[in-house]
Amino acid sequence: MNRLAAVERALRTAPPHALVDIVTVALTEQYGAARVELRMADYAMSSLQVVEPVPLTTEPVTIHGSPQGRAFGSQEPHVVPDPRGREVDVHLPVTIRGDRMGVLSVTMPEDRFTRALLPELQHVCEVLGHEILVAERDTDLYVLARRASRLTLAAEMQWQLLPGRACSRPEFALGGHIEPAYTIFGDNFDWSVSAEHLTLTVTNGMGEGIEAALLTNLAVNAMRNARRAGLGLSDQARLADQAVYAQYRGGAHVSVLLLRFTLATGEVEAVDAGSPRMWRLRGKDVDALPFDAQLPLGMFEDTPYASEHFRVRPGDRFLIGSDGVYEAAASTGEKYGERALARSLTATRLLPPAQVPGAVLRELAAYRGQTPVDDDALVVCLDWYGRSGDGPHPGP
Repeated sequence: MNRLAAVERALRTAPPHALVDIVTVALTEQYGAARVELRMADYAMSSLQVVEPVPLTTEPVTIHGSPQGRAFGSQEPHVVPDPRGREVDVHLPVTIRGDRMGVLSVTMPEDRFTRALLPELQHVCEVLGHEILVAERDTDLYVLARRASRLTLAAEMQWQLLPGRACSRPEFALGGHIEPAYTIFGDNFDWSVSAEHLTLTVTNGMGEGIEAALLTNLAVNAMRNARRAGLGLSDQARLADQAVYAQYRGGAHVSVLLLRFTLATGEVEAVDAGSPRMWRLRGKDVDALPFDAQLPLGMFEDTPYASEHFRVRPGDRFLIGSDGVYEAAASTGEKYGERALARSLTATRLLPPAQVPGAVLRELAAYRGQTPVDDDALVVCLDWYGRSGDGPHPGP
């Protein structure tokens, strides 16, 4: 058995809570590692925190400005030689299908390290990431490592509802983020990918705190239930509308944008039922995509919903924002607005989709200044690549 297979086998058979210990032993035995450390990105995507039995025993490092953060941001190994020439620190991103989880840092004797080892170590990180996803069903260890502070109950519910923070396939890559990360209310995003389609929903439940979280949970799970029953997009909206109305009798509503992308052709079906809005960057041009506005979910009994269609082209980038983004106001009272969002979309065009939402929300926070936050803000970014061999498509 070669050493890479030995490490992989050790991780596959490790108890859920012992993955860090097992990978440390395996890397020490097989690669001569002197130290191994796993850090997870926190919910705000601002720090990397060590996975350890007592959370925050070890000081976190920032994502922006640390060697570990450089590996996390670039999604490439970052090698830092010891000035004394004795050891080498190798920082490796732990990412699964585009979802950036954290960084594995391996310290090795200088005479045991060559750059030819990097592909093997990257494969170890991939296996470790998959095992963490499975282990999280049975232990809170890795979830706790993502917290720089305590979550509100509403935020706990919302983070558990999310499918992840990023996803990538050959046809597309997307990323999403919500702020304030530790006290979010009713904003949420969801996706599902099949062989033929990407379904993406962005949701904004009215209200604050636990009431908003409960409302959004009901709507998102109703849409999932309808989707998994094989219903079309407009029927997914209709079933969720009925579920919300049955529970609240018109006293609460949920705004949602539902999108279904056909992976082979770039055809998109859309249902706009409320406030989330969508912008497209095509070449150098930024355009707001106008949809036929329909009623938010749950306002009235048996509301009908209709789909509309458009087509995306390879190279298109899309930004979806909740009202907590474009309606956010500075201390002067001036709203952030669509013009500022268009500038942000252009300014972040060189960033990968997983990093764009955080960059936009940091700019929003700077714009807002000391103005109290009275709503959560959600941004989702989607890059469309299309199927191999696709060329530009005609039409809008």
